[in-house]
Amino acid sequence: MAGNDAFYKSNNNVSELNAQYLSVKAEDVHEMWLSSIPSLNAKEGSLNALDVGTGVGRDAAYLADVGYSVVAVDKSKPMLDQARQNFPSYSIRWLEDSLPALSEVRKFGIKFDVILLSAVWMHIPLSERRKCIRILSALLASKGKIVFTLRHGVFKDGRIAYPVSIDELRQLSREYGLIFSLPPQALLQKSHADKLNRKDVSWETVILSLPDDGTGAFPLLRNIVINDAKAATYKVALLRSILRIAEGHSGAVIHSKSTSSMVAIPLGLVAMYWLKLFKPLIDNFNMPQNSNPNKGLGFVKESGWIQLSALTNNDIFVGALYTHNHKAVHATLLDISSTIKNMPAKYITLPGSDKCVFEVERSRSKAPEHSLLLDNSYLMGLGTFYVPRDIWRTLGDYSCWIEPALVNEWVRVMQGFEGKTGRPFSLNDYHQALRWEDKTRSTDKVKQRVSVLQKEQGVVCTWSKSKLHKHFDIDHTFPFARWPNNDLWNLVPTKPTINRNKSDKLITEARLLDSKDEVMYFWQQAWKTDQAMFFTQANMALPELGTQNTDFDSVFEAMLAQRSRIKETQQLADWG
Repeated sequence: MAGNDAFYKSNNNVSELNAQYLSVKAEDVHEMWLSSIPSLNAKEGSLNALDVGTGVGRDAAYLADVGYSVVAVDKSKPMLDQARQNFPSYSIRWLEDSLPALSEVRKFGIKFDVILLSAVWMHIPLSERRKCIRILSALLASKGKIVFTLRHGVFKDGRIAYPVSIDELRQLSREYGLIFSLPPQALLQKSHADKLNRKDVSWETVILSLPDDGTGAFPLLRNIVINDAKAATYKVALLRSILRIAEGHSGAVIHSKSTSSMVAIPLGLVAMYWLKLFKPLIDNFNMPQNSNPNKGLGFVKESGWIQLSALTNNDIFVGALYTHNHKAVHATLLDISSTIKNMPAKYITLPGSDKCVFEVERSRSKAPEHSLLLDNSYLMGLGTFYVPRDIWRTLGDYSCWIEPALVNEWVRVMQGFEGKTGRPFSLNDYHQALRWEDKTRSTDKVKQRVSVLQKEQGVVCTWSKSKLHKHFDIDHTFPFARWPNNDLWNLVPTKPTINRNKSDKLITEARLLDSKDEVMYFWQQAWKTDQAMFFTQANMALPELGTQNTDFDSVFEAMLAQRSRIKETQQLADWG
């Protein structure tokens, strides 16, 4: 980038760029995306805009003209001086600042409704882009938008540029909990010609936006995850555990009166997911979870965790029955419950206050004598965890954006601890360790049951209704990649070709109803001797069933309701 600094220090270069950029109007250059930014009529008062890499100030002046309160930054002092000279009467804050830090901008504490990076992204080295997105997303107001205009084509004046692509920004948006979109016009014409008539230059436009349900819960969650200065894996683990419950266990709510501001869920269920998340990180990979490698974790004790070395995270699930190590499982969940209450739940507070976001009530629970079943009764017996209703709803509805952001933050924190432990890990190592579970291994029980049924009476493909032969697959009715659930009710036998074709698409309601007899028959035949596990899992995962339900037909009706919810919140492509 040093070559670029020298370029912008030349008065001749600045004068040439000034004439070039002012020869076309901002509204003509940016017609592709102007209709996509927040309307000035959307709320009372002014909207804030940040123009990153403002150059000679043309775009900043346009945003000010249409009513935005504008902060314009550039790394080059000569360019900023030119911008001030071009628009002396504008009340724009001109700042000498740049990505990735934007340290001067962040001092103001302003949240922006629009952040514009026009012809900037190609000058950012690939190694700095994740940090840039992190900083930019933290500067966004609710429903705010980051607009990128991506320049394709080499520079012939000596400036350094790096490759840019829509796919890269799509991936970065997932990692930081942002919604990726293209302007309406770009859906018809992805790239567009250069307004300065340079034949070897073309442009693409991408918009990243911050989702918001209008309650303020999403910005609060982002503040806890990304903006909070405390670098701790505990807070991310707690949020990720609650997210999994909000998304995948709607039946776990103990009570949720419309007049209450809090939703109550079993503390034992939160502890179970905490155990499931930390197990591979600590036991398999030995990844650092705090800044002091000599400091132990409060929930890893000889009487509990250490005795569970033979368990994997695939062995930890709702409905699991433990007979040999049941007392160690119980002790571990008690230790985790105590850690949750005394650490992350205590220190996750509302911005600018000491009021806790979550509340925890622990219960005295005796160790089971002969075995332990992770059912609703046992998980409730460990205590109650209270989640603000708006946060509960947001975690469930926006999980597909929040989950990648949580994983990315957990990776970032662990990478920060690496230097103090001397154990380097690859990015792939981190993401492998942070998976909920191995979906292939978690379908083994169903595969074994189908193999037995084939010998006894034959099995049909759930979706084609034709007989299955030697080779078959186990399909997740609701795709695991977007809704990680390995419960018995969500797994059905299919032909491998059909499973590959269905992939991560969501089965239509019509196709599911058409296969109701096949689904119900398989459930009833496969789980005759495992009904306790089947109904425990279904009743906790699916809406409005109740903990005592033992009716297969009710499970199917609840599954239809869950399909509608997944379709609404995740907008998956249909199959069937």
